[in-house]
Amino acid sequence: MDETTRSKFSDLAQQAMLLPKESFLEVARKKNSISIGIPKEISFQEKRIALTPLSVALLVNNGHEVIIESGAGIGSNFSDRDYSEQGGQIVPEPQIVYKADIIIKVAPPTLGEIEMMKTGQILISSIQLSSLKAPYLKALMAKKVKAIAFEYLRDEEGSLTIVRAMSEIVGATSILIAAEYLSNPFQGKGLMLGGVTGVAPTEIVIIGAGTVGEFATRAAIGLGAQVKVFDNSLYKLRRLQNNVGQRVFTSVIQPIVLGKALKRCDVAIGAMRASEGRSPCIVSEEMVSEMKPDSVIIDISIDQGGCFETSQVTDHDNPVFRKYDITHYGVPNVASRVSRTASYVLTNIFTPILLDIGELGGLNDVLYARPGVRKGVYIFEGHLTSGYLGEMFKIPHKELDLLFAARA
Repeated sequence: MDETTRSKFSDLAQQAMLLPKESFLEVARKKNSISIGIPKEISFQEKRIALTPLSVALLVNNGHEVIIESGAGIGSNFSDRDYSEQGGQIVPEPQIVYKADIIIKVAPPTLGEIEMMKTGQILISSIQLSSLKAPYLKALMAKKVKAIAFEYLRDEEGSLTIVRAMSEIVGATSILIAAEYLSNPFQGKGLMLGGVTGVAPTEIVIIGAGTVGEFATRAAIGLGAQVKVFDNSLYKLRRLQNNVGQRVFTSVIQPIVLGKALKRCDVAIGAMRASEGRSPCIVSEEMVSEMKPDSVIIDISIDQGGCFETSQVTDHDNPVFRKYDITHYGVPNVASRVSRTASYVLTNIFTPILLDIGELGGLNDVLYARPGVRKGVYIFEGHLTSGYLGEMFKIPHKELDLLFAARA
């Protein structure tokens, strides 16, 4: 190489030294890198998914592994590609998913799915007391899992965080369902839910002033309907008035007053819940028979037996039936009707818990630090920790705090 060529290379080298260069930063290692499995929901008409693609991206960026069964997000309109682009691992078989440290799903696992679980796994799912059987609990106990029922997770204020969020969705959606079945395409009487200038508004009776009743009231008022709310709790009625921010007809449940309101209404919504067991049956068959023809009944309480005597369980494929010329809607899982919205709600609650499990060093540390999560535990390392479930199924149980104390 001649002197001229060397000089040119030297000049290039000096220029290169002045150019900005890539900086390779060390990725911080987590205390506890975890693997999270999301199986495809196989329960009848369950379309929600526990984590959305952007939440998967957040978990992956924090050093965790997310394994998703192919097709798991289809019910909420999330494709496999949506998840894989965010770092999720798409696998074809549920057996691979169930090798993860944590299984997170919406519906409780079936006995067949529990068989695929590994010993000592963490399970986050619903528990669905209305359909719970003793063999389910015993199968989980045999696997020595740590099982969390998300219905019992509580926020910082002590509220049942997922129950309230789903109730908000169900309350607002019930009014949209009512609007559909009042319209002509759904063989309704051809009414617009609400009203326009010079035309009397539709009348809606809401039985129950809890979260479902409150958000049904909000949606109905927003559409211009006339609303009457009934409940046995003056506290709940007063709270609903304050939260809605305007005067609404409210009444304690007296059969004569309720009967008159039902005779005049176009829509009746049942939103009475029981803390345990069956929901109270408020509206008799005779009261239903006296309602206006082509009126609509939406019984949100149907998963607890319903608060209309004429109610029956239906599904999303065949959601309504007619009795006494009244349209009855009795689908228990209303939130799956808007599965994408419901999935966003679920992921907002689950993702911080999963991140905490990684940051704090494991589930036990999260249970120590977050009492609201601890409230959801019903099986811990093979021990039933719910006194209510123990009494219901005659299974010995141990207090979770005592198990923690023994390990300490």
